[in-house]
Amino acid sequence: MKRGIITNLLVVVIFFTGCIGVPSSDSNTGNTLKGVFGDKFLIGVAVNDNQVRGKDSLSVNIIQQHFNSIVAENCMKSALIHPEENRYDFEAPDAFVSFGEKNGMAIIGHCLIWHSQLAPWFCVDDKGDKVSPEVLKKRMKEHIYTIVGRYKGRIKGWDVVNEAILEDGSYRKSPFYEILGEEFIPLAFQYAHEADPDAELYYNDYGMDIPGRQEGVIRLVNQLKARGLRIDAVGMQGHMGMTYPTLENFEKSMLAFSSAGVKVMITEWDMSALPSQSQTANISDTVSYRKSLNPYQDILPDSVSSVWNARMKSFFELFLKHKDIVTRVTVWGVSDGNSWKNNFPIRGRKDYPLLFDRNYQAKPFVKELCTLSSDK
Repeated sequence: MKRGIITNLLVVVIFFTGCIGVPSSDSNTGNTLKGVFGDKFLIGVAVNDNQVRGKDSLSVNIIQQHFNSIVAENCMKSALIHPEENRYDFEAPDAFVSFGEKNGMAIIGHCLIWHSQLAPWFCVDDKGDKVSPEVLKKRMKEHIYTIVGRYKGRIKGWDVVNEAILEDGSYRKSPFYEILGEEFIPLAFQYAHEADPDAELYYNDYGMDIPGRQEGVIRLVNQLKARGLRIDAVGMQGHMGMTYPTLENFEKSMLAFSSAGVKVMITEWDMSALPSQSQTANISDTVSYRKSLNPYQDILPDSVSSVWNARMKSFFELFLKHKDIVTRVTVWGVSDGNSWKNNFPIRGRKDYPLLFDRNYQAKPFVKELCTLSSDK
């Protein structure tokens, strides 16, 4: 009787191990995302420190099996990698790069200049006042030279500047802009190229289907090119919802950036399964508002899941349609449980935005894609 129980348990363990995708020797050619689509464009994923260090082994299995490119989710942002003017913390970034090399992946650095998660000291002096343009240029150059130089020849490309253009096409009034004006972006690209002439350089932003931002980014690309500066691709952040962006507008933006002479990368791709909400100032509405923000606390209804999967598949098919201009598609996390969409904008909020669920199982549209012929 005990032998039968043990046998049954072994069968169950083997079944679930197969479902979560333990890498096999032929995982590169099997029914995996990179196996089926890896010759069309890079299949990337953002990874965190727990995954890089093997503390989340189930995620590591998926990363190794399905992806051939990784990007640092947080560890290379200035507040973490350069917390004090005369101190860098390379422990986590070094582990990230080593993980990518060990697994034969294209490694993407994210990000060199960004107003958010900015080291508090970076743009101010000892009194908290803005530094002079000369001081900020010096700090930017030293920061970029040190980080890019450390990984020279090991990182395929860098998100040099992140989220610098507003929806109307104007520049975000970040500390970099307030001190240096428009010049901070060309300087960042110049310093990055000088630090590693062979590394690809990207501009990365969200809401790139919005006409004003799209036009502003195209102007930026043209300005960089006119000055002889390297810019290889525009990263279109794919933080999507159930109703935005439209497939048509997203495609128009992809083609517009391509026409500007750069490749297109789909970065930070995820799709919230929750309904879009607007803020309310009525205190009496707080409880109902919080419930409306977190409608699927236990499970995503099948009716919503089917729409979500169909929409995600449609976008992936759009990327395939334009594989001549798309060089990378990167999802912003491995499974629903470790997405930044959870607990935002309220604690306890539960979302379902990624390709693998909380049990590390592939979503239906991923399974469909992975059964396609490699000739697709």
